Amino acid sequence: MATFKSLGLNSKLLHSIEKLGFETPTEVQVKVIPLLLDSTTDLIALAQTGTGKTAAFGFPLLQLINTKSKNTQGLILSPTRELCLQITNDLSVYAQNQKSINIVAIYGGANIFEQAKRIKRGSQIVVATPGRLKDMIRRRFVNISKIKYCVLDEADEMLNMGFYEDIKDILKSTPKEKNSWLFSATMPSEVSFIARKFMSKPREVYIGKINTSSKNIIHQYYVVSRNERYLALRSVISLNKDIFGCVFCRTKIDTQKVSEKLINDGYKAAAIHGDLSQNQRDAVMQSFRKKKIQLLIATDVAARGIDVDDITHIINYRLPDEIETYTHRSGRTGRARKQGVSIIFATKSEEKKIRLIEKKLNINVPRQEMPSYEVILNSKIGSWINEILKTPINSNLKSYLPGVIKSFINIDKELLIELMLSKEFEKYDLNLHDKNSDDQANNKKNNYDRFFINIGARDQYDWQTLKDFLSSYLKIDKNDIFQVEVMKNFSFFSIKKIHTALVLKSFENVVMDNRKVSVELTKKSKTFSFNSSQKKKKSIKKRRFK
Repeated sequence: MATFKSLGLNSKLLHSIEKLGFETPTEVQVKVIPLLLDSTTDLIALAQTGTGKTAAFGFPLLQLINTKSKNTQGLILSPTRELCLQITNDLSVYAQNQKSINIVAIYGGANIFEQAKRIKRGSQIVVATPGRLKDMIRRRFVNISKIKYCVLDEADEMLNMGFYEDIKDILKSTPKEKNSWLFSATMPSEVSFIARKFMSKPREVYIGKINTSSKNIIHQYYVVSRNERYLALRSVISLNKDIFGCVFCRTKIDTQKVSEKLINDGYKAAAIHGDLSQNQRDAVMQSFRKKKIQLLIATDVAARGIDVDDITHIINYRLPDEIETYTHRSGRTGRARKQGVSIIFATKSEEKKIRLIEKKLNINVPRQEMPSYEVILNSKIGSWINEILKTPINSNLKSYLPGVIKSFINIDKELLIELMLSKEFEKYDLNLHDKNSDDQANNKKNNYDRFFINIGARDQYDWQTLKDFLSSYLKIDKNDIFQVEVMKNFSFFSIKKIHTALVLKSFENVVMDNRKVSVELTKKSKTFSFNSSQKKKKSIKKRRFK
């Protein structure tokens, strides 16, 4: 069995490796490290996410750098700010015994002049995103004309994100005699072109089969209807109380909606997407790495660069279009020889995509049955009991104990426990997960109506506050209001048919902010409004849908 010492690494790096607790090198490290240390060669390494690529190029780069010179000798290009910062942090940890090595990260969203100052003070290694690096080259803030080593990490992702022209321009600013190391999970034509044009007789290393999945990952899927995805998500989370995972959505809107729903249901969740500022993204990722956040809800673009070894579950809230994207998603779990789970929520018509994933990745993705109401509830109650039993006693509260005991002295133990349990689950819709629940049975019978209301995000509403408003105004249970969708100027919501007349009557003459509130029944061709004549309503409808 290979060891890090047998790969040819020096004593300073070996000491860092020992302190980090790394025991045996991964396959990509065994194949790549000696090759880069022993020869001046260009390299193409094809390996999936989570196989230890950063250390595979990081250790040789740190050993080959001339620490006596402050000139920039190594350049690492990465697709995202998150990955850029992750690589910089990893290399800094690897180089903890090489104090004279300076590593600088340059990326968009941060002060470009501060980054330029750090470069000017001397940085042997620069880790950069393509867009920011190109800008700094144009402003002459950074000089890469004398670098000796150039690393393209996640090359396919950079090209997928539209950095093709930027990468070509950047590589033209580098010397021809440098060594280029390209790491990628896949080899699309654009990556092949980069390799042919800017590399000289590169050695090729293949780790596993292309488009294969880690053996440490269990793949499974649930068939859900389009409106049941969130219920399925909550069911899965409820059954896995120690889950620490990523939920992948296809749009920024979905990430925000799912995150808000989870938070409302008491889960530690946060969304990461392109609309967040850099400081917000950094704060979310910091909380996730420290496990203050249990579930990270992300788009594929925002999640690129997330490198956390302890992720237990990857949940595909919606299937991606490309199999390579699924491979990238699932590859974020099952790392460091730990087992992970990749879950897919798919509609009946999407099952053929599951079969294609199985064939292309040579894996088995069995169908799972959605757990029953009783199973979910028992699991949540069991978790609640364990949390209470494991809660440490706070001695600072001891002086308040007599007063609390006095307040409950006339309540027997069984009733007190029943009150505590009811309080704990008062926000939890106990019918959501039951396939035979009233809500689902009613839905199957079309026992609900869909409404349009002319208030939305511009009125400072989101789905949660609108649901709260409707429940309070109509004086009905919030669980009778569902499928709330808030747009900029209007919203939609569904409600049980038993409340339809109440809704229509209650909004007959409602005025908010000097504007009449219009509520319309949108089911089939019937449209009702108590704020305008039926004739006027028909003309509006005609203009809207023509």
